Amino acid sequence: MTISRFSFPTPIHFGPGASRLVAAHLAEHGIRRPLVVTDRGIAPLPLLQAFVAGLAGLDVAVFSEIWGNPVRSQVADGAAAYKRHAADAVIGLGGGAALDVAKAVALMATHPGDILEYAWDHPQLRPIDQPIPHFVALPTTAGTGSEVGRSSVVSDDVTHVKKIIFSPKLLARAVFADPELTLDLPAGITAATGMDALAHNVESYLSPEYHPLCDGIALEGVRIAARALPVAVRDGRNLQARSDMLMSSMMGAIAFQKDLGAVHSCAHALSTVADMHHGLANGIMIDHVMRFNLPAATAKMAELARVAGVAGAVGMADGDAAQAFIAWLVQLKTELGIPGTLGAHKAARPVSRADIPALTDVAIRDGCHATNPRKCTREDFERIFAEAM
Repeated sequence: MTISRFSFPTPIHFGPGASRLVAAHLAEHGIRRPLVVTDRGIAPLPLLQAFVAGLAGLDVAVFSEIWGNPVRSQVADGAAAYKRHAADAVIGLGGGAALDVAKAVALMATHPGDILEYAWDHPQLRPIDQPIPHFVALPTTAGTGSEVGRSSVVSDDVTHVKKIIFSPKLLARAVFADPELTLDLPAGITAATGMDALAHNVESYLSPEYHPLCDGIALEGVRIAARALPVAVRDGRNLQARSDMLMSSMMGAIAFQKDLGAVHSCAHALSTVADMHHGLANGIMIDHVMRFNLPAATAKMAELARVAGVAGAVGMADGDAAQAFIAWLVQLKTELGIPGTLGAHKAARPVSRADIPALTDVAIRDGCHATNPRKCTREDFERIFAEAM
């Protein structure tokens, strides 16, 4: 197997079979009793059984009580499982939710109080001042890029309001990005998580903050996703497309240290109010927010059209190319099976116009839109949600 190794800044082992390097890595660091943190969806799969079998010689425990969007009780239960096992490391295995909880479990294994007391906006913010256990991350989806992130997003169980715990100390000691772990993802999850990766790259590039390093990464992340995402959804066993999406996902997560925008504020509101999958929410909202952003980001959206390979965009004036980029997003969503509007999304908890006040309340308080290329007022969010219905 060919594994690429690089650091940015986390040491990353990238390529088919990378997950089989974890045992040697843990042995090298003297780890004997790791806790695998994963979710309920992965728990019964052969993927988990094969991974744990590959850790032969280690005393492995598994915590898999994670589902939906991460909440504080999951973190508390995971930290309790860590202590019961007398664990000496955390292995995060799964999508963004599992990896976010895994980071938080590692933090709470050695720190007092409640996880939300470490959120950056808590009025009595607790310091992260104790050593954090050895933590490694293995993504099984290509979406959030949480494996290379320095933050964990956790909600309150009752209010569902998302809080961000942020610290470079939360970075994984090593990432094992193995596209083979993503081969069995259903098409719907591939599409939703892929739109999350695309949204990270798009919004990072459109952010008005000055960060040319992130701009370059985001543009390349868009180029890769535009080519690979439709293939990965059509042909889930296509290893090259899966590899490309895993890379685009990591690039988006690295780029969004430049910050995000109103797409994510809308998505966070939809997750809070309707418990909607984060990637799906980004996918539904992205073109609606881009129409709002158009007057303030015409040249950058034109560049995104060219990078994404939108037909004819290279020879178009910026205004036409930017419009073509929005049209391409609409077409891409149709191809991927992402609903074009909130009203078209069929779910146990449908979203309706009656939800707009609550959605607006959450979106306006969300920090992501502070770096949207066009400033958003409460009335703007009301209009964006109404048009997305």
